[in-house]
This record gives sequence, structure tokens and C-alpha cells, in this order.
Amino acid sequence: MAPQALKLKHRARHPSLNPWHNADSNGSARVWTLASKPSPFISPPTCGKAQSMTQAIDLVLTGGTVHTPSGPVQVDVAVRDGKIVGLGSFPDAARRIDCTGLDVLPGVIDSQVHFREPGLEHKEDLESGSRAAVMGGITAVFEMPNTNPNTDSVMRVHDKLERARHRMWCDHAFYVGATAANAPDLGELERIPGTAGVKIFMGASTGSLLVAHDEELARVLAHGTRRVAIHAEDEDRMNARKDYRVEGDPSSHPVWRDDESAMLATKRILKLARAARRPIHILHVTTPAELELISQHRDIASCEVTPQHLTLRGEEAYPRLGTYAQMNPPIRSGEHVDGLWHWLQQGVPDVIGSDHAPHTIEEKSKPYPASPSGMPGVQTLLPLMLDHVLNGRMTLGRLIDMTSAGVQRIFGLQAKGRIAVGYDADFTVVDLKGQFTVTEDWLESRCGWSPYTGMELKGRVLGTIIRGHQVMWEAQLADSAVGEPLKFAGAL
Repeated sequence: MAPQALKLKHRARHPSLNPWHNADSNGSARVWTLASKPSPFISPPTCGKAQSMTQAIDLVLTGGTVHTPSGPVQVDVAVRDGKIVGLGSFPDAARRIDCTGLDVLPGVIDSQVHFREPGLEHKEDLESGSRAAVMGGITAVFEMPNTNPNTDSVMRVHDKLERARHRMWCDHAFYVGATAANAPDLGELERIPGTAGVKIFMGASTGSLLVAHDEELARVLAHGTRRVAIHAEDEDRMNARKDYRVEGDPSSHPVWRDDESAMLATKRILKLARAARRPIHILHVTTPAELELISQHRDIASCEVTPQHLTLRGEEAYPRLGTYAQMNPPIRSGEHVDGLWHWLQQGVPDVIGSDHAPHTIEEKSKPYPASPSGMPGVQTLLPLMLDHVLNGRMTLGRLIDMTSAGVQRIFGLQAKGRIAVGYDADFTVVDLKGQFTVTEDWLESRCGWSPYTGMELKGRVLGTIIRGHQVMWEAQLADSAVGEPLKFAGAL
């Protein structure tokens, strides 16, 4: 059965539900420097005279289990001017939030979303997609270039950045789409502030964004230095196999776009990247064999897996969801799912991205193969992965690495991805003891559906805080969007 349509409604913003409380005093709080005496939960310095400085604190998160680079600690987090300024005890602050019994994670980053603007706003736009993101605990996103027109020039990158101003709820960066025509310009395009880098579609795209052949791929890789994101499916093999599609049967989708279509493309791009001495990032890997291969090329290749490929099993998903389970690369078998988890537990995938790619219910209801590929997922990324954590498939520390620190590390993201002094005050607050059911009235995406509607999940996303702004708490949104462009070492 296909998911039901959702009639989206604007949620009331309730200042009375704001968990921030005015402090009894507007006085200053003591902030310990690295050479100072820290809280009892932080190991003391081995040398250096203890010093302190008195500075005003805007905000303190208190009472929670805070997941720092050293591990989880019971410690308060102090924030000033959108930055983390201390871990310790801070009795005085302008605002406080009580996180007792909750876990405070580094802000979760979704490094692959399609928000469809410009040109496809009937499916999604930058406002609605980012609203869905923060409702699911996401503090930043990397948005993809296959819009209408494509994001493939200086003018179009700046157009997206301008569209995002005062509209996007979370911080953001935009990929530049590689084409045969713009290859010589990519070295400059990837350095535009607010860009996540360059994206190559080896398959599954149309028009100028399709870069399918080795000579064109080599030209793209030869221009620029930043890590290039890759959609790795072999276009020639898929074209030759179109007869494997069975009209009206979406379960034939992974037969058409088979394992070898993915493996051929991954082998090709690894060889080309090594020849070009260019780092690459292979998106939405769906086969265990690819992850094993990538593990042998860690000097040049990072990779991503998605919640849907770790959760949905083709034997169950296609009969239940029909075309709503259709995406590229495809949802594959339960054996594939188990294989992906094996390699995740071996430490191979670097990040988890949602590949949020919404289409309307009307579009998805078309008979296969006229139905478009893609499903929403930005709002459900963290709820699904928390459920996997609490069911013992991965540790919370591994999830944090794949959704914050790992993204920061492989993409050179600045001041994001960890709870540490000097970093942006981005936090995702979760209740690991809670339970949650995915319901239609919770969804914010304009497309109005989810493949996970009705699923009962362990854990609950409680709040989203971005640069000290409480953007979401208990499913209530703030009064206004605060998203800003992300900063990268390769595009300052």
C-alpha cells in the first residue's frame, strides 16, 4: 500500500513552550581556559597555572549527558555569540535549558539532500526541506545541484545562496554540478564560499549533469582539489539492461540497476581518481562488494550509506510500498542490508546521508517505470538511526562520528561537528529512553509522505539548536529561520 497523502499545516510557534528560562541574575559566569581548573568531569591539565576569566554567558545547557570528543560526560555547556565557550559548571547565564535525563549530541549534519529549488518547488523547496531537517534534529545540510536550472555556474550558485537567505532553517552548503562544458571552471567554482564541492552524476541523471564516460570524468577530476562527490552507477550498462524493467513491477528496479552497474562505476571512478590524485566521496553505496573495494582505497576514497539502504529490505519493501520504495541506486535485498551492516561495523562507511529526494504522491503513484525514483528522508534520518543504535546494531559514538565528526573531517567543514570550545554551538538533543512513532502530522516535507509512516522507533529527537538558537523543541519550531552558509577549508 502506498503511503497516505499529508495535508501539511503550519505549526503554531509557542513562546510559552520555550524551554529557555531567564536566569535569576544577568551576572557573568566563570569560564575556564585550557590552563584553568576544569569541572570535576574533565581531566585536569598536567601543567600550567590555573587562570580564569569572567565573561557574560548567553546560554547554558545543563544537566545532560554531553557527547564530547573525549566521550560522554555529565557537564554543562556554555555558549556565547553562537560559539561554545566552556564545558564545566556555569551557575549564571542569560538563558538556561535543563537537559537532565537527555543526551546532547553534536549537531547532526545531513550531507546529501535534494531540496528541488529552483524549478521543482511543487515537490519541495529550500524552506520546507530545511524545516523538515530541523524537525528531525538536523543542524546543517549539503544540497544537491540537479535542479532546474542546474547549479553549475557562478550565477546559479549565488542564486541558491540568495534564495536560502532568511528562509532556510538550518545551515547549508550547495554542491556544484559537474558537466562536460564546465569542467575547466570547476577549480574556481568549488572555491565559492557556501559550496560543498563538486558533484558528478555517472548515471541516473539527464541532460548536461550526466558525466558518463571516462574521458569526461578525467577532465572533471583534473580541475580542482576538493573532494568530489560521486553518484556511481554505470550509464552504459543500465542503458543496455532497460529490457529488464517489468512494467508495473517496481521490484524489477534492482534487477535492471543491478549490483554490477554499481560496481563497474565504482571501479572506474576509483581508477580515474587515483590517476588524477583527486579525493572522491562515493555516495549512497548499496552493495557490500563496493564497500569491500573502497576499503582498499582509503587514501583517495570516502563513502556514504543511507538509512533507507540500512533499513528497507527489498523482499518486504516492494510488496508493501510499491513505487514508493523506488530510488537510485535501488533498495536491494535483505542480504545486501546485512552486508552493509557488516562493513559499517568494520568502520568502512564514513558518513550517513539521507539522500532526501522527494516527489509528490501523484508522481510516485504512476506505474513503474514511469514513476520517478527518490524518497524523502531528511526528517527521519536521525530517528531511524537512533532506533538502530538502541537495537544494538551500532554504538551511539559511531553514529555521532558518521553524522557530525566524520562529515567535518572528510569535507574540511569549519567549526562544526563536535562539542568543543571554539566550535559553533550546534546541538541535537535526544531522549534515548523515549519512544516515537512516525506519523503523517509530524512530517514537514512538501511531498507529504514517508516510507516509514507508522513505524515505532526507540529514542526520540527532542531539540535542534543551531549556533545557540533554539530552532526546534518538542516538535515546535522557532519564530524565524536562522540558517547560514557553511564554511569549508577549501572555500574560504
